[in-house]
Amino acid sequence: MFSRFYSTVVGVRNSLYERGVFKSHSLGAKTVSIGNITVGGTGKTPLVAFAAKLLAENGEKVCILTRGYGRRHPKRRVLVSDGARILTDVENAGDEPFELANKLLGKAAVVADANRVAAGLWAREKFGITAFVLDDAFQHLRAERDLDIVCVDANNPFGNGKTLPNGILREPLRNLRRADAVVITRANLVRDLSNLQTQISKYNPVCPIFAAANRVSKVVELKQFLARQTDLAQVTSGERRPTDNNLAFCALGNPNNFFEQLRQENFALSATETFPDHHFYTPKDIAKLMEKAGQADAKVLLTTAKDAVKLKDLQIDLPCYVVESELVFSDEGNFRSWILAEK
Repeated sequence: MFSRFYSTVVGVRNSLYERGVFKSHSLGAKTVSIGNITVGGTGKTPLVAFAAKLLAENGEKVCILTRGYGRRHPKRRVLVSDGARILTDVENAGDEPFELANKLLGKAAVVADANRVAAGLWAREKFGITAFVLDDAFQHLRAERDLDIVCVDANNPFGNGKTLPNGILREPLRNLRRADAVVITRANLVRDLSNLQTQISKYNPVCPIFAAANRVSKVVELKQFLARQTDLAQVTSGERRPTDNNLAFCALGNPNNFFEQLRQENFALSATETFPDHHFYTPKDIAKLMEKAGQADAKVLLTTAKDAVKLKDLQIDLPCYVVESELVFSDEGNFRSWILAEK
């Protein structure tokens, strides 16, 4: 009953946009939206970074517009990065915008603002932006977009098929018809994508469906990872693949995908620990990790880049390494050509 009511409300809202009662606004530049139809982690952030980098490498002046969940003042606009420098800290930026800003130094500006239309117009005027990447914007219909990309997690595509609050869908599956493309993420964690591809095509028979996997690209000592956030220098010392028993921890929307990726790439995990998505770590959390590591005889801690940016001022008494991932498409050439094509 509650899911039916939620779906009705979403349907009315979408209809008001389709009929022009609610207005969508152009940002005055090429706009690529990357979002989800479900709550929880779908591997969206690596795709946002991939798209921004691709556009920048093809001559665009790029800005990422993001809401910035979990930041200290969610109603304020924060210029996280002007593209050359990080201009705030993780508490004010939010963990994902801060991670994106660091990953894309020299490639893209990052602005956190709930009002992405106002933020986009401001950024275009201030920085001469020629391309925007909207983070988590499939439901943010106020901003017009040229391309609408939906991420679907291969490991848990649609939950039980119900909308909130009885399921994980943000809106009914039939609304996949709005997507210009679907990217199935974490495709390496399942054996066969054919049933999922058929299900997606049932709701949108014309959009291309791409498959992508996350692959470990670097394993960097935490101190080295944090040191390289100050400028464009890429610090390579401290990179190695720990072979001791590892305790992996994270605060992600879908933590088990991170742990499974590590296992698939032959990291020896003696224990795992999860925290709520967007969690900011405290000394008490680190003490909990140290206790669990002792119980599991873990010699090394492993975490993600999203988590690492929130560990800067905490004392960790075991070696801690940051596992950085890259997005790998099964057909990268076609995806690149599609996203760069004019619509």
